[in-house]
Amino acid sequence: PHMRIDLFNQFSDAQAVTATAISTNVIDANHVSNALKDLGVGGEPLYLRIQIDEAFATATSVTFTLESDDNASLSSATTHWSSGVVLIAALTVGAVVATIQIPEAATYQRYVGLRYTIGGSNATAGKVTAFLTGNCPAWKAYATSHVTKTGR
Repeated sequence: PHMRIDLFNQFSDAQAVTATAISTNVIDANHVSNALKDLGVGGEPLYLRIQIDEAFATATSVTFTLESDDNASLSSATTHWSSGVVLIAALTVGAVVATIQIPEAATYQRYVGLRYTIGGSNATAGKVTAFLTGNCPAWKAYATSHVTKTGR
């Protein structure tokens, strides 16, 4: 099966991350109220995928966190998941930082987003794509193999 990406559930689309920042898009889980949300609860699991589109350079590490808050700037956010410190050597083109089922909880606030925390000096390069999806994106592309046929 192919991975489906709903643009309304996309946090970053090749977002340049050279300094600590929140994702380009912060999802408004319910524009009607600031009530806590039951994200990830129900019949279908919800997955978070974070992948690297451009290798990071100069910085020593990045920590990726899934957060929610009562405001879109995530200024007083609650952290629901953290990648922990990911060293820069692991943040190469095509690297997948996370493909995880998001924690099921009734404590998500109205606005949900990602925070990218740069360790060491600011990065001179690095791009991230991150999104929520209902199907587990476990498919992986491999290099084409060239088969040589021998004569019979």
